[in-house]
Amino acid sequence: MQLAAGIAETFPSSNGALMIGGVPAVGLAEEFETPLFVYDKSVMRRKWNTLRSIFSQFEIYYSVKANPNLNVLAFFLAQGAGLEIASGGEYYQAREAGAHPERLVFAGPGKSPEEIRLALSAGIGEIHAESLVELQRIAVIAADLKQRAPVALRVNPEADVQGGAMRMGGKPAPFGIDEERLDAALDFALSQPEINFRGIHLFTGTQILDVDVLIAQYRKGVQVAKRVVARLGQPLHSLDFGGGLGVPYFVNDCPLDEEKLRVGVAELQRDIAADPDFAGTLLVIEPGRFLMAEAGVYLARVLDVKESRGKKFVILDGGMNHHLAASGNLGQTIKRNFPIAVANKWTVPDEESVEIVGPLCTPLDTLARTVALPKIEVGDLIAIFQSGAYSRSASPLGFLSHPSPPEVMTDAGRAWLIRRRGGPSDYCRDVELHESIPTPAMAKANGG
Repeated sequence: MQLAAGIAETFPSSNGALMIGGVPAVGLAEEFETPLFVYDKSVMRRKWNTLRSIFSQFEIYYSVKANPNLNVLAFFLAQGAGLEIASGGEYYQAREAGAHPERLVFAGPGKSPEEIRLALSAGIGEIHAESLVELQRIAVIAADLKQRAPVALRVNPEADVQGGAMRMGGKPAPFGIDEERLDAALDFALSQPEINFRGIHLFTGTQILDVDVLIAQYRKGVQVAKRVVARLGQPLHSLDFGGGLGVPYFVNDCPLDEEKLRVGVAELQRDIAADPDFAGTLLVIEPGRFLMAEAGVYLARVLDVKESRGKKFVILDGGMNHHLAASGNLGQTIKRNFPIAVANKWTVPDEESVEIVGPLCTPLDTLARTVALPKIEVGDLIAIFQSGAYSRSASPLGFLSHPSPPEVMTDAGRAWLIRRRGGPSDYCRDVELHESIPTPAMAKANGG
């Protein structure tokens, strides 16, 4: 088995088979059928408690994009989290899960006028503007609604304090306002009576496993905020440090040093608390991956085992249409295998090197390359770990019109369905089969 740090301890075995939240993976596959995603609630609880204890003076806003399942959102809301959304659809999802509008922040580039109007009219804690054009759009819509829009500016910082698998801030990007253009954005925001300027959101990176990089980013956020406070002559309402906390996916990944992070954040919090520039300022982090990735396991059944010119291929009933990240097509420059195991042979020694592929008609549908596993047979159950975040939600579920996978929650030996399996007919309801009626524009184009 090729497992990242901590996985074997998180998911024990019973009678040689994988257990998820005290429930046998084999039993889950039989009851709910494969392929499916399973989330261990105890892992979610542990990760939340870890962050809550480290960031004791911060508000934690769960990033909905990581995993938008209603039950996941409701769990973090019940712990006291706010939610960070990035679309109108996520706004509806957050409200359906029970989020209060004041506990929502709306970030992300390309917010449509309809999405901005929805957020302002239905209620929002803050909209995080990503450009001057977006600021202008917010002002116009707020004026039309006869209200003041609560706005923070998302800043793409100048300093290159980046690290992690996906380096983001400090270079040209569609996200955030470049720090060197911050003054112009502030000038506009402060000149508009329809904009209630509230704070700064730092845009940096994600999947960071180096505590020194994280603390450097947080310090950069403080520096940018102090520059803005000097302009305002008063503290900000909010300072959002973004997300960035990583989890180990691959064999050589070192987990985030939580004790080192605790020390660094404690020092940061002491410095902020002693600085009058931050009197009353709400400090925010927006984790998603850190809270959910390690809780999730993707289970898929072996449909076929075949040899082709010296390689053995194991074909599953699910693939990149359900788990694009595991296929290496979601941000990886070089394909590396997610942690993977044979769930019904958890304690069996590795015996062969195989390629793990899905059922799709594309060579991109490869979930693991040259991976060492026990001898695999048709009917075996494959488990892919670190699958709780940016897995189902970031995948092309409609590709080849396979049914979308269900989601199941486990906790203390219990399991229950939290999203049903989609059916092939879900992709056949867009239009009815009848002769189309030409629109005026079509008729004109055809010389009518």
